[in-house]
Formats: sequence, structure tokens, C-alpha cells
Amino acid sequence: MSSSIRDADIAIIGMACRFPGATNLATFWRNLCEGIESISFFENEQLSTKDSFSDGSLVQAGATLDDVELFDANFFNYSTQDAEITDPQHRFFLECSWEAIEDAGYNPYSYKGLIGVYAGVGLNTYLINNILPNHELKHKNFLGSILNLKMMIGNDKDYLPTQVSYKLNLRGPSVNVQTACSTSLVAVHIACQSILNGECDMALAGAANIIVPQKTGYYYQEGMMFSPDGHCRTFDSEAQGTVFGSGVGVVLLKSLQKAIEDGDSVYAVIKGTAINNDGAMKVGYTTPSVEGQASVIQEALAVSEINSETISYVEAHGTATPLGDPIEVAALTQAFNSSKRSYCAIGSVKTNFGHLGWAAGIAGLIKTVLSLQHKQIPPSLHYKKPNPRIDFDNSPFYMNTELKDWITSGIQRRAGVSAFGIGGTNAHAVLEEAPKRVVEKKIKDLPYHLLTLSAKTQQGLLELANRYKDVVTSMPDNEIQNICFTSNVGRNHFNQRLAIMTSSCNDVCEKLENYVELKSKQISTTIDSKPKDKKIAFLFSGEGTQYFGMGRQLYETQPVFRKTMDQCNALFKEIRKMDLLDIIYSTDTHDTRLNSNEFLQPALYSLQLALVNLWKYYGIKPDFILGDGLGECAAACVSGVFSLADGFKIVIQRAILMQSLLENIEIDFMLQDFKKTLNNIIFLPPRIKIISSVTGLLIDKDITTPEYWHRYIQTSLKFREGIDILGSSEISVFIEIGPKQILLELAQQWLSNLNAIWIPSLCEGKNDWEVMLTSLGELYVHGCQIDWNLFHKGYSRQTIHLPTYPFQRQRYWVG
Repeated sequence: MSSSIRDADIAIIGMACRFPGATNLATFWRNLCEGIESISFFENEQLSTKDSFSDGSLVQAGATLDDVELFDANFFNYSTQDAEITDPQHRFFLECSWEAIEDAGYNPYSYKGLIGVYAGVGLNTYLINNILPNHELKHKNFLGSILNLKMMIGNDKDYLPTQVSYKLNLRGPSVNVQTACSTSLVAVHIACQSILNGECDMALAGAANIIVPQKTGYYYQEGMMFSPDGHCRTFDSEAQGTVFGSGVGVVLLKSLQKAIEDGDSVYAVIKGTAINNDGAMKVGYTTPSVEGQASVIQEALAVSEINSETISYVEAHGTATPLGDPIEVAALTQAFNSSKRSYCAIGSVKTNFGHLGWAAGIAGLIKTVLSLQHKQIPPSLHYKKPNPRIDFDNSPFYMNTELKDWITSGIQRRAGVSAFGIGGTNAHAVLEEAPKRVVEKKIKDLPYHLLTLSAKTQQGLLELANRYKDVVTSMPDNEIQNICFTSNVGRNHFNQRLAIMTSSCNDVCEKLENYVELKSKQISTTIDSKPKDKKIAFLFSGEGTQYFGMGRQLYETQPVFRKTMDQCNALFKEIRKMDLLDIIYSTDTHDTRLNSNEFLQPALYSLQLALVNLWKYYGIKPDFILGDGLGECAAACVSGVFSLADGFKIVIQRAILMQSLLENIEIDFMLQDFKKTLNNIIFLPPRIKIISSVTGLLIDKDITTPEYWHRYIQTSLKFREGIDILGSSEISVFIEIGPKQILLELAQQWLSNLNAIWIPSLCEGKNDWEVMLTSLGELYVHGCQIDWNLFHKGYSRQTIHLPTYPFQRQRYWVG
């Protein structure tokens, strides 16, 4: 099975929904497969209105959404008043927009490209039925006061997409789309065009339609478009109309080629879309047109460059009206123009929950995308025999009435989706299943990974951990690296945090379960304020901390670490004509050279610079630095006082000098050599605050003189005084840059009253990568910002669909 990838192909990489009976994609798909009808039938006491209508009979049915009065105002930084006066359609669409972006594995606040928004919204019944009757508006034009202006922004359809762009920091085009029942599919079409025209890199598209109050029922009149009994029987002989209901749907789109390059998880591919209008050549304004519908389907097929005979499912608009259904099948038959019969299944999601108005098209699109993803076609409900005006036998179509595997004969699964609006604006999209993902082999993976989760509240983090546990438990272990990658890179990182070092899906589920069990007894309902930036100090250890094989695993697996070590080794070879790495990573248990000053000091200097570069690569940079003994040379180099190469010359001369002292060799001429080396060094002012171990004080220009470094070689060092300076400098993170944790232990003793975290880089006897991941996890949990993109760079990583943010909704409602 193969299909060429064209420049015009658009990938659907993220989705979110709120449909009757389904608050998420998984529940929606389950409902579809099980043939569940999500129409609610109300008892008399449940009805929100008690009026009567003499020209019709009340049908006590509707397709409703749960909890439309709830919203996570804190998450989106709404005040209580602003949340209460904002249309629930806007609120739900905002939540779904966030979820769609997260579902695709992106963080809108860190994504560097442009994300557009193309969206529409239904009639604002919340404004009419709730806000206006309960607010005394002195200025009816909504421009006479701040409150009135806020009401307008929170309720008028024009502000839906721009509010999303503002709240989520989206900088692409933000355009309101309104074409009645075809709104959401037209929004998808325009979003595709925007991406193809280079106006944005990704685009959100969809619509919201929430009817308030929900439990009102409707009045049936013969010959109109309402069902007499609350059921929607699309294409059936007994079809007499539809049921209107509430729903919200959003998709995130991206160029297919770019999505593949970026390792995105693609739900399905949009091969082509088209929109048009019926014009005046029809019976009336609200009447559908065979020619208009056939034309838009033909155009979409032409744009997609797909033969209609390769399409095996069509998600119809399917309003279940005696007039509309035959027109739609006739238009499809005309557009497909095939002599083949009954090869293409047809259905409509409206049989599950009726007509969602402005959101109808996106509901049909999401259903079809899920069908392509799962390779199954769900049943359309309530179908027994066709409308007598529909000739399925002489068409390419047959009504699909049961869940079936979607089997094709050697070609990609393909589908069409239609949406037709009152007023004649028609839309059609041609879809294809996603191409098979190809994993590019890069750096070999390590056995341990780091998973991070975060939320704005403790309860939110607890719920998120539960969601991950439930989802990850059924995933294969070879997905653990993609789970960690998606969660680390594709999520915004809030104040409440969890980090788990893990080796498998089973392991992470067990740890998540333990976390949930522990934290569920300690939950606080308070919301933490934004954390202060963490001040970080790097402590560079001196002689005596070395051990054979220090940093070996980092050298073998981390290119940034290895590059620095190789650079230092090249300098050592140039000066000493020996391979320093052979000494550090010698496998000869009798090799004692690393314990000799002439080798251990260059080795420690090399290791420390490599560790610093690795920490910086991960986004951890020091505000203060302090070195002990030899460590001051590495600290000065990191601060920019001299170059790596010049620092290496100082270290080598220092090592020779100290070794001669140990061997009781006359050293006057060696001191002269050391002075000569210092006189040839280019010194610069430090770029990072450095505390001198010579003076025990913060130092600036004095460290840039040869005299200082000559004094450094002969003076008792004041490391304890330097630690005291750090203790009074609001440092909250101490990281030892060296093979062991000697300085951390001393600093903890000396600063025992300081509320800080103590982070090792390496630990003798422990796996280097486990130590690094544990340290990174500790830094993350305490609010440090990790560069997760660089952390995962070079590995074979792909985004996958994972649980999205667990909104902590509360009631915000007028009336």
C-alpha cells in the first residue's frame, strides 16, 4: 500500500472535542463503535422552559453537553467576572484549542513557528438568555463602559479566534469563519489554504455550538427539518428531520512533509478541500442544490488528484430530511461519476447525536479521521431501508449499519467528508490514512529516560499522573522514549512538577501509581504563585576527587561532553605528546597514572569543562561560580577569564609544579616557567560572577592579572569564606562540577540553615546517566528550566498522542 506525498498534502496532527456523550476523543470513538445514540430525552420537570406552541408539538429531546457552566478560569488567567460573562462556546473552544495543540505534542508558548486560528461559533444563546436578563446595561451598544466592552468581547462571534490567539500566544492569522452549518469544515479548508500559502506553519480549525439553556426540547412541525421523535434517521425511509445539539471540535493542521520531518504523529492526511456556493439556481435560500454539492465534491477530488473509485467511505452531511438526503446522494453519485456499484460505504455522525450546527462539519471530520486511524468504519444508526427517492443500487454507495474492519484492495484508505450550510455554502474534504511512520536511526538510546509532568495545581498534577498511568499501561515498552520526549518537549511546564526516571512503561506506571497513592493524601487546594527564578552556583572541586573511568558513560553517549573531552585531549597531546583519555579511561587495574598530579589535574580540568558544557546544553547555567584548588582554573575558564586552551596551559604548568613539590625537586626555575606561562595568557573580565578562593570574596578585574594566578599557586585558599558569600547571595541550587560530592557535603554542613538543593554531576560507583537524570529531575521539580529540545536532540524521537491537561473546572455562570 503506497501513496505519494505531495506538497499540497496537509496532516491532521492534533484533535480535541466535546460532543454529546463524549468529553474526549477516546470516548467519542467508543460511542461510535458501540453504536451509542447520545440524544437526551427530558422529563417534564427537567425542561428549562414551560412555554407552549400552538402550531407544533413539543419533542422533549436534545443533544447536550455536560458541565457547560464549568471552566478553568485560573488556567487561562481569567478573572471571576470575565469568566462568568464569557460565552461557554468561547470557553469550550479555548479549552479544546489547548488540548489539540498538546495532543499534537506542542507547547504553544515555546513553539517558534506561526500558528493560525480559523474558527466559527453558533448563535450566542447564553448572552440572550442569561447575561442580558441579569445585567442592567446602561449602554445597549456595549461600548459605554468597561463591563459592557468585556461582555462584547466575551460573547460576540468576532472575538472567538482572536481570544484563542491571545490566550495561547498564537501569532499566525486569526480569522472568524461563519457559513452556518458548514462553518467548521469551511474553517478547515481556509486553514489548509493558509498553510499552503505560507501564512502559518500550523493552524487550528473548528467551531463551537452550545445551546443555552440545553434542556428545552423543540417543536416539531410537519415538513420542517426537525425530527418528530428525537431520532435522526439519515437516508432512511422514515427520516423526517434532525435533532439540533451542542458540540465543539478542533483540529491542528500542518504540512504533511513538515510533519514527517518533525516526527509528528499524523492522524490522517487531507489530500484536498473545496468550497463553493449554490447561488440562486434552486427552489429557495434554505434548499440544498444537487449541482452546487456535486460541483464542490468534484473540485475537491480534482484538487486531491484522487480517483473517486479509490474512496471507500463518505461521511455525509446527512440531515435526515426527506428532501435533503436524496439531493445529497444524487450529488455524490454525479460527482463520483463511476460505473462501479456499492463499493463505497456512506454514513453520518448525525445519527449518533443529531446536528451540531456550526460544529457539524468538524464532528464528521473527526469521526472520519478516527475511522482512518483505527481502520474501522462505525455504524450509522436507525437505518432500515432507503428513502424511496434514493437509488443506492445504481450508485457507488451503500449504507454502513454495523462496525466493520476497513479493508481495501492494496490502496490507501480514503474518505470524503461533506458539510453544507443553510444559505448554500458547501464544503468537501478528501482524506487519506496517514503514511507509515519511518524511524530514523540516530544516537543509540540509553536504558534510562526521564518523564516530566506538571500542572498549575497539586490536584491537577495528581489527575494528570492518573491519566498517564491509565494510558501508558497499555503501551509497549519501546514507546517509553517517545512518551518521555512528547511529555518533556510537547507540554508547557507549570509550577507543580513531577519527574520520574524510568526504563519501561511498566516501571513508569508503577512509579506513577505510587506517586498518586502518596500524594492523594496530601493534596492542597491552594494555587502556588509563579516561582522565583532559581539562582544557581557551580562548585568546582579540586584534587583528590578523581577516580578511574570518571564520566566514561557520558563520554560514550553524550556528544557535547565528548566534544569537550576530545578538544582537551588534543591540547594535551600537543603539549605532552600523550593521550589523556587513555589514562582517564584505562582498563588496566594496575595503571596508577591518574593519581599523579601531572595527569590528574589536566584530567579534572577537562572533565569539569565537559560537565559544564553538558549542563549548559541542557539549559542549566550558573549565576555564581566558585572553585576549590584546581577547580578555580576551570571556574575562571567557564567565567570567560581565559580560553580553554590558555587555561589548559596554566593547569599543565601547575600540575608539573605541584608534582615537583611532592618529589622534593628544586622549584625556582619551575616557578619561572609558570610565570612565563601566565605572562602569555590573554585575560578578560569574568562574564559570570566568580568568587575567589584566594580572597574568599567576589572578584572582578583582579582575577585578570598574572599576579593573581601567581599568588593563587602559593596561597592557602579560602573556600569556606567563598561558601559563606554564596550563602548570603540567595543561591537556591548548588551543583558540584566534578567527579564526586565532596564540596556539596561541606557546603551543606556549613550552610545547614539554607533552603537549597544540592545536585551532583557524577558519583563514584553509580551509573553516570542515572546520576545525571536524577539530578536533572531534581532541578526540574524545583523549578529550573530545562532545554528539553536539546536534551532529546540527536535521538530517534517521535511525538505520540498522550493525555492532555486536566482542567480544574469551577462554576462560572450568570443566571
